[in-house]
Amino acid sequence: MILSLINFNLKKLHPETRAQFGIMTPQHMVEHLTITVKLSSGRIKLPEFEPNEKQLMQKQALIYSEMEFPKGILAPNSKGELSDLRFPDLDTAKEKLIQSIQEYEEVFKNNPDFKSIHPRFGFLTHEEWEKFHHKHFTHHFGQFGIA
Repeated sequence: MILSLINFNLKKLHPETRAQFGIMTPQHMVEHLTITVKLSSGRIKLPEFEPNEKQLMQKQALIYSEMEFPKGILAPNSKGELSDLRFPDLDTAKEKLIQSIQEYEEVFKNNPDFKSIHPRFGFLTHEEWEKFHHKHFTHHFGQFGIA
């Protein structure tokens, strides 16, 4: 991931920035991205599973095509409600996101063959996570007009 670009875009995000779609606040979005990056670096562990045929088709479509993240898609295991915030404010959440990205980059730098579990697609390689993160960040930054 290009950390400098992400950091640049995050500087345009403020607590009062309104979402153009969806129910997330700026801080919810940043914390959501942080969780996803921590999943990809193995910092948050999920049980191993074999993706079913539908999940494999979704993975193929999202990661290996030009398809964008659909607006309104729910995170796996989401009931469409906002999660409790983990950090005291948006600035802290932004710092934690940057820190999680740095940890992610370090994990794959030290172990290029590392794979971690995506909650919908099963094990992903670094290349697959890179494609996923690019689309995921683009989707959410677009949600707040900071892409």
